[in-house]
Amino acid sequence: MPRCVVAFVLTLAASPLAAQAPAPVPPDTTAAQAPASAAPETGAAPAAVPVSATVPAAMTNGAKVWIGKYAEYEEYIKTAPIDHEKDTSVGVLHPKHAFFTKGGLAEGVVLKNVPTGVRGGFWESYKSEIAAYEMDRLLGLDMVPPTVERRVHGDLSSVQLWVNGCKLLKDVDQKQVPHPLEWAKQVCRQRVFDNLIANIDRNAGNLLVDDQWNLILIDHSRAFAAEKMPFEKQQTRIDKEFFAKLKALDEPTLMKHIRPLVLSDSQVRAILKRRDKIVADFEQLAQQRGEGAVFPC
Repeated sequence: MPRCVVAFVLTLAASPLAAQAPAPVPPDTTAAQAPASAAPETGAAPAAVPVSATVPAAMTNGAKVWIGKYAEYEEYIKTAPIDHEKDTSVGVLHPKHAFFTKGGLAEGVVLKNVPTGVRGGFWESYKSEIAAYEMDRLLGLDMVPPTVERRVHGDLSSVQLWVNGCKLLKDVDQKQVPHPLEWAKQVCRQRVFDNLIANIDRNAGNLLVDDQWNLILIDHSRAFAAEKMPFEKQQTRIDKEFFAKLKALDEPTLMKHIRPLVLSDSQVRAILKRRDKIVADFEQLAQQRGEGAVFPC
């Protein structure tokens, strides 16, 4: 195995995956689309695993049923009749689990009616949920489930595909990860994505893991407003494909896809400012440590 790959896995094994956002209230975990335990949430770090494991020839999509069917899922969750709703009992915002009539494309959605404003000292908006999905699509990550705007009970809300067959990261034994290189790649992508969108509320209660060890990102209502990059110090590796897409982001594209979902032009420019900082930091690290250490194979 190449030396850079071994170093990549070992470094990830020693680094925290989920930052605990400073908050006067417990972080919102109710958007997690899997039963949550009552155990206290803990920080999560990729577990040490044998470096002899290799990336599989082809990872399956697992619970990511929307891959390759984006428009189909977006339209369905936006228009399919809602049969009934259930309250969720954990977290701060208490989104609802809305169910569609059985037999359709999707079982249901996470329904968030969060008008733009400050709550408990934090800026929040349902539109940030949609913006996070749009950013995920622009970057080709396939980590954020389809999320669209929909009027429910007269109110504009976000609806996000409810992902079945997942556990919360805090409930997963990461020592069992079968493909450490692929897991490490996903962890690094998550960190950079959260830095880009200034997601200050990432924690082990809003990261999902399916039975194929795909990492799925949910709960972004507090993103895009802050300047802080929560994983700036843990941002040490990035794959070349993602790095190229990150560098390709430009203002016209973000004005088209993200600007309608954030408060101002300045928030779009702030995204690009963070992007420039991320790119510069990686390029500086590559000069210091070598290309192979920062941009693994």
